[in-house]
Amino acid sequence: MYIGWIIMGLIMLASWAVSNRLQGKFEKYSKLHLQNGMSGAEIAEKMLADNGIRDVRVISTPGRLTDHYNPADKTVNLSEAVYNQRNAAAAAVAAHECGHAVQHATAYSWLALRSTLVPAVSFASNIVQWILIAGILLINTFPQLLLIGIVVFALTTLFAFITLPVEYDASRRALAWLENKRMLTREEQAGAKDALTWAARTYVVAAIGSLGTLLYYIMIYMGGRRN
Repeated sequence: MYIGWIIMGLIMLASWAVSNRLQGKFEKYSKLHLQNGMSGAEIAEKMLADNGIRDVRVISTPGRLTDHYNPADKTVNLSEAVYNQRNAAAAAVAAHECGHAVQHATAYSWLALRSTLVPAVSFASNIVQWILIAGILLINTFPQLLLIGIVVFALTTLFAFITLPVEYDASRRALAWLENKRMLTREEQAGAKDALTWAARTYVVAAIGSLGTLLYYIMIYMGGRRN
């Protein structure tokens, strides 16, 4: 049990460190203004057009770090700062989200798999904590309930790992386009790459954290079975 708590503590520490580093990187590159003067929205629209994608809209969405691509309605949703600002961080995020749109348009297999799992994972995420809590409380009388919770949680862990190639590939597509089209100066390109590298690491930490949590619940289950 103590090993489980140590693992959880290390994962939480790593998550905090990477998240803190990411915020620092984006703050730094938000001050690196683009020489081409283009906003995040303009970067996104050009990348879509250059890839022959004409049925995807670029829209502004409220909040901070709320940027995402929605395959259901084919929209690239950029947070207000990214949509309007003209800096290396905004260019990186806008191009990355368009990378997902390119994945969708080219039927990228990992994105298709992740999209297929979204409904099941959304449902699982809403109920899994309650099942796990009840399973731990009833470990001595009804251990099967915790096992059910572990299986459901394993689905969310699988989803976290499937997300990794999707995010890394979107960044690869974004950086390749920015470089090939000479959208950024050398300094701006380096900043965009650094920002996206740290953004990707948050997904790595999340996946490892999910796996660590899964193993923790398995340890509880195995301990309960031995008792």
